[in-house]
Amino acid sequence: MRTAALWVAGILLAGVLLVSVATVKEGPGAAVSFAERPELAYLQAVNRAGPPQDPQLLFLLMGQYANANLHREGAELFSALLKEFEPRLSDAQKSLYLAAIGVLRAGHADKVALLSRIGWVKDTVAMLEEAKRLSGGETFVVRWMAGVVSARLPAFFGRREAAIEDLAWCVENIDKAPHPGWLREVYRQLGSLERNSDPARAREYLRLTGYAGFDAPLTLTTPFAEDPAQGNIFSAKRIAEVIPGKLFALSGFEFTEYYFVVSDDGRQLIGIDAGVRPDSAREAYEALRAYAPRLPELTTIFVTHAHWDHVGGHRYFDGLNPRPKFYARANYREELARSVAAPAPFFKRFFGERFSMDDVQSFKPDVTLDRYTELKVGGTRFELIPVQGGETDDALFIHLPDHGAMFVGDFVMPYFGAPFVEEGNFDGMLDAIDVVAKKNPRHLLHGHEPLTRVFDSPEVLTSLKPHLIWLRAQVAAAIQRGAERAAIHQANLIPPGLLTGEPRAQLPYLLMRENLVNRLYDQGVGYWQPDLQGLDHLSRAERGSVLVDYLGVSERQLANAVERMIADGKYELAAATLDWTKGRFPEGGTLGERERLVYLKLMEKYQEFNPFKFIIYSAKSGMTVPQMKIGTDPNILK
Repeated sequence: MRTAALWVAGILLAGVLLVSVATVKEGPGAAVSFAERPELAYLQAVNRAGPPQDPQLLFLLMGQYANANLHREGAELFSALLKEFEPRLSDAQKSLYLAAIGVLRAGHADKVALLSRIGWVKDTVAMLEEAKRLSGGETFVVRWMAGVVSARLPAFFGRREAAIEDLAWCVENIDKAPHPGWLREVYRQLGSLERNSDPARAREYLRLTGYAGFDAPLTLTTPFAEDPAQGNIFSAKRIAEVIPGKLFALSGFEFTEYYFVVSDDGRQLIGIDAGVRPDSAREAYEALRAYAPRLPELTTIFVTHAHWDHVGGHRYFDGLNPRPKFYARANYREELARSVAAPAPFFKRFFGERFSMDDVQSFKPDVTLDRYTELKVGGTRFELIPVQGGETDDALFIHLPDHGAMFVGDFVMPYFGAPFVEEGNFDGMLDAIDVVAKKNPRHLLHGHEPLTRVFDSPEVLTSLKPHLIWLRAQVAAAIQRGAERAAIHQANLIPPGLLTGEPRAQLPYLLMRENLVNRLYDQGVGYWQPDLQGLDHLSRAERGSVLVDYLGVSERQLANAVERMIADGKYELAAATLDWTKGRFPEGGTLGERERLVYLKLMEKYQEFNPFKFIIYSAKSGMTVPQMKIGTDPNILK
């Protein structure tokens, strides 16, 4: 079992052609409506089909149940699955099911009748201890769950020392965790336990978490970081040698990855992409120089596509002496023009306050190409392969055939272009997958760290391709029937063979499904949509006037309604309702508190499989999420 794959920035029944889950049939863990929760419905279907090869799919389902306030229903489902699958589970697999059940039971404890609650909690603790025993006490996720649950229990249960032991083990064994983001909750619980005995140390733990207080109403395990100045960062800072001494990958210095290749003659350094901003490009390049001070001079930079986050840092590299030569597609200007015309409010949220569109507009490569090109740089053979790609029309693959590495930029970006720009080429992505399959690189390196983790091989992409083609056909048919977009999402479309084929395609399909539906719907209907959206020009404020002016909803009534929506896990509905009534009641107060809670819970919901929503909801909540650190090299961790 791959411990590092338990979670991924940064996720059925055989022969099923279409699973449309409106209400789950009666039975253990059932009787819950999932019509408005397609992610939960998908993950439930995957887990019902059999023990998932990737444990992340199990814990993603657990997280969705918890976020939706359906702890009891989730515990019942996992208990039923454990009973059904137990004969074919290893002890380590059983421990994962028990840990998930324990966490969900703990979340339901406050709804258990008072006279039964103590027994309920003791049984839950025993379940988590059994999970630790079955895993040999060496599985990070199991120890994390046991420690977090114990830390949250009242002192009456005497679990303080056990909690500290488990949580301290997690700190000491962070290398066994999927990523450092898991430490965020460890620090919170350790700090909470130290509040009375060591207040200074408790404050330092709290600072490391990024939470406003120990009672923050969400649990974050994501590797994503969100800061107004820096923008979004997908991972901890890290320099990895993909090919020792030859190919360096720099993660966590900003929104985008940096790659550098040492030429075969050892005399030249070749870069892939230029990043978002000159200041972050400088930081990344200087960190590389400190990490490997004997590297040769940078002479060449290949650009995979001319999006903001791949060319915005070019001015820093232009200022080097000698200045490196830039290569890009001949049609890069068209992509720059599309990027410049995009809605400006999104830029700062994604790329930070220091981002400047001037740094993007001023990009001008030294060499452009419009066809397959082979060249050597310092004795290293490069294949430059123009493709349309799924995100931009100026995509360029950079292939090192003699080293089994291919840099593919964002051709398989799950959003099929930026969500706030009219772009994205589904057929181009399919054709580009065929190029990747033909070249069959050992190292498939994307423009963002989560993409490299999830879409990590030609096999994953080729197994995913037919499922996406099926989905496109289903969406096209639904559009032709006049279905509204929400109904397509709520149909929980699952292709035939996805659940019995290559299991590594199941998580990527989840990551791409919602976005592909949105992109196809956006490109497949006019400004008069089938559900008649676009026929009128009603603003959000006018919709809110229905509630306030015509139905007479008061601030107190609205707050109560939002509270009910939050309790039901209907956070999007609550956010929309509050948005409609913006400005109709005094700022802050009870509505302000509820609005912040809604966006925090939306951050929590999407933290593992929709980083762009995480970015937007983080900005709406006003929460800063600090970058977690790994390693001890002072040149990397500043």
